[in-house]
Amino acid sequence: MRVLTREEVELSRIGLSGEIAGGAIFIYPTDTIYGIGCNALDDRAVSRVRGIKQRNSKPFSVIVPSKEWIAKNCVVNDEARRWIDKLPGPYTLILRLKNPRLLSNAVNCGLETIGVRIPRHWFSGFVMQLGLPVITTSANITGGNFMTSLEDLDVRVSSRVDFIVYDGPLDGRPSTIVNLTGDRAEVTER
Repeated sequence: MRVLTREEVELSRIGLSGEIAGGAIFIYPTDTIYGIGCNALDDRAVSRVRGIKQRNSKPFSVIVPSKEWIAKNCVVNDEARRWIDKLPGPYTLILRLKNPRLLSNAVNCGLETIGVRIPRHWFSGFVMQLGLPVITTSANITGGNFMTSLEDLDVRVSSRVDFIVYDGPLDGRPSTIVNLTGDRAEVTER
């Protein structure tokens, strides 16, 4: 397992992009806590993340490359547009997919909805350049403590990832969930 700094990510951007497109599993910083992710279009990689997390049926969210990606691939009404305008930020927006088969079925477990994020963090720029949606879920075993520093990382997780993008200790909490699949936004603080 490699631990990379922001500078190393920027210097290795092309190589890392190829690794992620090819199925690499990695840990990365966000504006809240550290996440574990992979290419959300890669069935095998998403299944590996499920195994690491010990999470069988709960859907994953994705960091998307842009607001345009959301508009192109999700059903966006006026209320959703108001929340999308708040991005980047510490929100996970639950939206209906225009094409439920867009992502690996292992991402959203057959649901026609997806949680989308654009964190207010430099790593979102990397995802934008990658051009692929990336799984975003907390870097822990399901039910375990969230990773806010390398010292918090469970060895059962770290031993199964290809690399870690480390940006120092984070003091956030998981993102606020905003369900936009109904007539009104349902906001859940975590």
